[in-house]
Amino acid sequence: MAAAKKAVLGPLVGAVDQGTSSTRFLVFNSKTAELLSHHQVELKQKFPKEGWVEQDPKEILQSVYECIERTCEKLTELNIDISAIKAIGVSNQRETTVVWDKYTGEPLYNAVVWLDLRTQGTVEMLSKRIPGNNNFVKSKTGLPLSTYFSAVKLHWILENVRKVKKAVEEERALFGTIDSWLIWSLTGGPNGGVHCTDVTNASRTMLFNIHSLEWDVELCEFFEVPMTILPNIRSSSEIYGLMKAGALEGVPLSGCLGDQSAALVGQMCFQDGQAKNTYGTGCFLLCNTGQKCVFSDHGLLTTVAYKLGRDKPVCYALEGSVAIAGAVVRWLKDNLGILKSSDEIEKLAKEAGTSYGCYFVPAFSGLYAPYWEPSARGIICGLTQFTNKQHIAFAALEAVCFQTREILDAMNKDCGIPLSHLQVDGGMTNNKILMQLQADILCIPVVKPSMPETTALGAAMAAGAAEGVGVWSLEPEDLSAVTMERFEPQINEEESEIRYSTWKKAVQKSMGWATGQPSSNGDPNIFCSVPLGFFIVTSMVMLIGARYISGVP
Repeated sequence: MAAAKKAVLGPLVGAVDQGTSSTRFLVFNSKTAELLSHHQVELKQKFPKEGWVEQDPKEILQSVYECIERTCEKLTELNIDISAIKAIGVSNQRETTVVWDKYTGEPLYNAVVWLDLRTQGTVEMLSKRIPGNNNFVKSKTGLPLSTYFSAVKLHWILENVRKVKKAVEEERALFGTIDSWLIWSLTGGPNGGVHCTDVTNASRTMLFNIHSLEWDVELCEFFEVPMTILPNIRSSSEIYGLMKAGALEGVPLSGCLGDQSAALVGQMCFQDGQAKNTYGTGCFLLCNTGQKCVFSDHGLLTTVAYKLGRDKPVCYALEGSVAIAGAVVRWLKDNLGILKSSDEIEKLAKEAGTSYGCYFVPAFSGLYAPYWEPSARGIICGLTQFTNKQHIAFAALEAVCFQTREILDAMNKDCGIPLSHLQVDGGMTNNKILMQLQADILCIPVVKPSMPETTALGAAMAAGAAEGVGVWSLEPEDLSAVTMERFEPQINEEESEIRYSTWKKAVQKSMGWATGQPSSNGDPNIFCSVPLGFFIVTSMVMLIGARYISGVP
């Protein structure tokens, strides 16, 4: 019997979507933006000490290869010819820092994840060196000095990891964020791998001048980072190199965007004033400010949005970053055992229908925008004997929405024109309770695309549009129309304001917990997290005591 003829769908484009909690590979039809197939692999996070968050760079790389191979197998099963894949884009968790040996391809240390807090002592030390009347770090980078960004992580690694120090001295070390590590490895690694990054990822290192679009000598000297280990800076849409192994060997890697910039492109926010909010491990609201570099007076970051071609102009964005969004759901599942699976939170929250006065501030890594308060730690307050896991689940979802409200308020003040609706994407947007809560707390409609994989779509668009590939048009008239699901506010503004103001009281109570005193192991970079445990244990003691008194077993 003759083999079935493989379907021809026109040019296809693949996208690696490498996130904090998982890696995925997705394949799109470049003419319709239809998602044809994908595969996902969950990743482990390591917490070797309190406040430390690491991942294995080799596990990340292996997960990319696995996702590509499995997706190609699925396409073949669907009778789709994988030779139609003409380009691959990369989207990645930003700021996460990797150092590896350019001769062996071996990582010299675990990847230090963007959420990691070990560098708080480094930040405090470095901040004393910045003149009060000349914050050259912020003026050049658009970023506050924070544990969040790569430069302080790299400074810490160079200071504390002997293996890395030795490799730098012997000129064997290369540094990169996850995009650089993946592109170098996929294009050959020690055998001619391309060591590069794009402007969006470079803008999150705190070593990159967002005005000149180059590594900055003064910043590198300030953070004591040798410029020889830095990747070459490229646009977000050009051919970097070819895949050197696997089912897609020979296919060009031609798109690269940090995950939040990729989502901005995938949501087609190409006009000044267009904004999107992505709900992933963290929560990130970006507003396109066009070719104008706008600095915030209300705690937001100035960052590079994209540069879609070597000769194309750079576009900037204002960004509000929240450290903990989907991560709070994972914490409830893995640390407290309240959930059997992440999806279960929607069911529990629906059963409760309210937090019953319980407020959750998940400041596990301090508070990011708009506060930039590293001393904050997580609290749950407003507990009574009536509080149960359903109420805590509801409060956790509300916390994500309240944090979004805070950064949206800051964005509206900076931009001067309030958003009339909020475009959303990311894994958490599948939770309809969360989306309705978000509309209620913002008092504006929330609009979600029916195809929520906008981060991967943005990376695919950049790859397909690259010079030398040219299978995806970014002209406005050629962009595919997107079907949207809309959530309208269902409570009055007065009730929303009461809940929001109570939340802000809870936020104030979360601050000042990390005292900066060394912990018992003598590491001054580790702070204790008192309140979350305190409030939960106190609550449990009260509940057990009440049951004992009332004779309930």
